[in-house]
Amino acid sequence: MKPTLSNILSYLVSLLVPLALIGTALRILLSPIYINVEYRMPYFPADEYGMTQQDRLQWAPFALEYLVNNADISYLGDLKFDDGTPLYNERELSHMADVKNVVINALGVWTISLIILAVLAIFAKRGKWTPDYVNGLRRGGMWMIGLATALGLVAGVGILINPDVFWQFFTLFHQVFFTGDSWLFYYSDTLIRLFPMRFWEDAFLWAAILALGGGIGLAFGVRAKE
Repeated sequence: MKPTLSNILSYLVSLLVPLALIGTALRILLSPIYINVEYRMPYFPADEYGMTQQDRLQWAPFALEYLVNNADISYLGDLKFDDGTPLYNERELSHMADVKNVVINALGVWTISLIILAVLAIFAKRGKWTPDYVNGLRRGGMWMIGLATALGLVAGVGILINPDVFWQFFTLFHQVFFTGDSWLFYYSDTLIRLFPMRFWEDAFLWAAILALGGGIGLAFGVRAKE
């Protein structure tokens, strides 16, 4: 049976749903909400080089803000500790510039996916194929449930059972999005002191939880009007 235009667009909706949900989770984690909660968790590791919780709460927001604003790398490069030494070294600044490019592209994909979903929703209503659109949302929600569960399992196993599992995933993630070993740092570097591995394990876990919630809501909570 030859697929109709509404069938094709329905599957396009399904493909866009995970992008929209993951992008939403990313944007939430890039807000001050996450770091203000994460740093206050009783299990969050202390910095062996002396950075306090208050220090982290002071400096980490600059890194997150840099990733979503229009400033150049001097926004971070001009930051200094109380003794006048730079907060970040050149290697860290270079990596943060690379991270910003990845984040901007990811948020761009997120924005485009939301726009296309909105346009398709209007087109579906006018073209009387709303049930196909809703089925696309539900199907995309199911796909998101599968993806989020897999991501959550990787982060959960890394936290509770075997840290090497998450480290392998973390390494693969950086090999895909970054060149060489520019993302590897000393434990004494500011980026590691602000954002130790537990920070990223929890970030991926929360991203999975947020995306999973959205997927469940779409998969089981939306219905086309009769």
